[in-house]
Amino acid sequence: MRYAGEITEVETEYFSVRGKDLNFCIHCDHCIKTGECVHRDGMLELYPLLLWADAIIIGTPVYQGTVSGQAKVLMDRCRALVAKDIHALSGKIGAAVAVGGDRAGGQEIAIRTIIDFYLINEMIPVGGGAFGANLGASIWSQDKKAEGAASDSEGLKSLYKTVTRLIKVASEDV
Repeated sequence: MRYAGEITEVETEYFSVRGKDLNFCIHCDHCIKTGECVHRDGMLELYPLLLWADAIIIGTPVYQGTVSGQAKVLMDRCRALVAKDIHALSGKIGAAVAVGGDRAGGQEIAIRTIIDFYLINEMIPVGGGAFGANLGASIWSQDKKAEGAASDSEGLKSLYKTVTRLIKVASEDV
């Protein structure tokens, strides 16, 4: 991958909630009692990836001014992961990406929700730095889906800055 003039190799895994059967957390405490979630669904694919990763990017479309329901389910269901080991995600680096149909359609609120998830789980959240990617990557799709997002040069700049910083921080010996 090429970021900010440097060549950096990273190993990645991609997980999408799209088309996955994901049940809502029902706060039944089954995970507290047994170390496993009561639901046996698509999250079983994600748990080992989260444990494997040094850095995590959670991206979400913005629906009604914040994260999508699917992204919220993903974060809520990580309760089972930390119920088994409260420090399961501790020290991992996290970044957030939000894509909205309006320039100011809730991307920053969605990003803050993801950052709050990282903080609650002892992760280290990073943004892309001042002047364009303070909290993370904010992209405007102009309600034109992928085509609109691809044409948002400022949003893409915030994405590149955020990913570059994520890789830099994750690569440092802290």
